[in-house]
Amino acid sequence: MSEPRAVRAGDELPREPLDAWLATHVPHLGPVREVSQFPGGFSNLTYLLTCAHGEAVLRRPPHGVAAGKAHDMPREAGILSVLELRGIPAPKALAVCDDATVIGAPFYVMERMRGLILRGATAPSACTADTFARLGASFVDTLVAIHGATPADPVIGGLGRPLGYVGRQVEGWTERWHRSRDDAVPAMEQLAAWLAERQPGESGACLVHNDYKYDNLVLDPTDPARIIAVLDWEMATLGDPLLDVGTALAYWVEAGDPPTFKALGLGVTALPGNLTRAELWARYLERSGRAMRPAAWYHAFGLFKVAVIAQQLFARHRKGLTTDERFGRLGEAVHLLAALGGRAAAG
Repeated sequence: MSEPRAVRAGDELPREPLDAWLATHVPHLGPVREVSQFPGGFSNLTYLLTCAHGEAVLRRPPHGVAAGKAHDMPREAGILSVLELRGIPAPKALAVCDDATVIGAPFYVMERMRGLILRGATAPSACTADTFARLGASFVDTLVAIHGATPADPVIGGLGRPLGYVGRQVEGWTERWHRSRDDAVPAMEQLAAWLAERQPGESGACLVHNDYKYDNLVLDPTDPARIIAVLDWEMATLGDPLLDVGTALAYWVEAGDPPTFKALGLGVTALPGNLTRAELWARYLERSGRAMRPAAWYHAFGLFKVAVIAQQLFARHRKGLTTDERFGRLGEAVHLLAALGGRAAAG
């Protein structure tokens, strides 16, 4: 994971009850020496526990949010256990606490995965054009492997309701938009209507990550084209795999994209050697054996979804529910993502 920093004001963990719980449930780690916080990510709060005999990562929901799948800690830990059984690269869950009285919310503890995470729009010198070409292939092929887990697999069959998934996703993200918006954004209303009117039929059902992108991957520092873990499974469920690819496309910036989009710093995918969005889509369809179809609807849906997430985070900041200053800069991103979604819809 990325390097931790001092815990943000307001995000502190109550040490005494936490230490007592850890001593009972993960005694092999020994006493906690230090607690720090991973600054990346915009959803669940993630901490590094430096203990006498090793390290571990603790995840809990953010403050001031309603319970739901994305903040269901026992569910997320259970997904990690499923991934371990299937051999999909992900951290191992060590222990789960569903008692909110211990630290103020349910949480779980998992192993720390050390490696390289590509955040922002710059990359280390080890990431050459050849590295990115190979990483792009690994990125797609790992997603295909994740999607190889289907509802017929008994260890994931209870994760979600795949029937009607596309329609529920459009309705659900549109409802989230209406609940979180505080200013008129006509482009979002137009995009929501277009997605509802043009939604495609189901392409199948499988395990979907729902937030698959470069900065949710841990890479081998000696060979950054090798993925050693996929992180942040809080939104994983059973659903249509092409919506998962659409979300990945929404985060995939290209060299020819508008400067304002590149300025969001969503990732390093605009650097030389990376796949284009069209190449990513084509490789996924080829490697997964799915029938060729246009990417436009799925890409537009992904941009709409990311815009709604940005608005939800912006709204939390405006309500004073978080001190993370990154959230306060997301209002402009909503307008930009809505415009890009409209452009994707137009083909």
